[in-house]
Amino acid sequence: MFRRDRPQGATQGYLIRLAQGRIAPGAEAEILQSAAPWPEDAIALGYWEDVPVALALEAEPGEAWLDGRGWLGRLPESHFGLLSTALQVGHWYRNHRFCGRCGSRASALEHEFAMACPSCGHRNYPRISPCIITLVTHGDELLLARSPRFPPGRYSTLAGFIEPGEAAEEAVRREIFEEVGLTVGRVSYFKSQAWPFPHALMLGFFAEAASRRIRIDGEEIVDAAWFTPRRLPQLPPLYSISRALIETHLKAVGGR
Repeated sequence: MFRRDRPQGATQGYLIRLAQGRIAPGAEAEILQSAAPWPEDAIALGYWEDVPVALALEAEPGEAWLDGRGWLGRLPESHFGLLSTALQVGHWYRNHRFCGRCGSRASALEHEFAMACPSCGHRNYPRISPCIITLVTHGDELLLARSPRFPPGRYSTLAGFIEPGEAAEEAVRREIFEEVGLTVGRVSYFKSQAWPFPHALMLGFFAEAASRRIRIDGEEIVDAAWFTPRRLPQLPPLYSISRALIETHLKAVGGR
């Protein structure tokens, strides 16, 4: 549905209005405003159903504007790429209007997502931060944990940023050991998901624990426990890769 070829020279089409991480509702309870001429400073994103779509950054959100998670809970999965691109490009554009090397005002290029400095020639591209997100299993059981930032009662998979010079599989083993004190055997890749909060790329993995003995770090993780397919806590939302990891495991062991 969403095509990332940037429209060259387009001045009208669909528009997404974004302010402080919140997006205005458009036609039919979606994020796209009806096709019309764009504001002069609109940022072309790509095409939605072959119609050009752009992003307009505004100072203040309206009362009915929802944040990214709010929209993810309402929109079909086909809209995820469009929403993720708008949120990540908006965050990047707002925070990189000046050159990080010499401080001069930068300007956006039309043919690619890049801010170019007219003084020193430095180019800045949207930041993408790779993260691992892992479902640890032991037989049929799932290890799920709570971050202090989670809503009450919610448990999820383990996650963390990949450090400089580190392979994704190394990050899986390190994060699991740091957060819950477990060593793992086989590690297998699942799939990835752009996560625009604000600019993560989640790399999903399954990992098999060598034992069931948990030792939480008490900082990033405030609780962790083993759960059976028949006894599960409140799970992450359906649109998240963490939920996809959980549902895939449950289907594999006959729990769904």
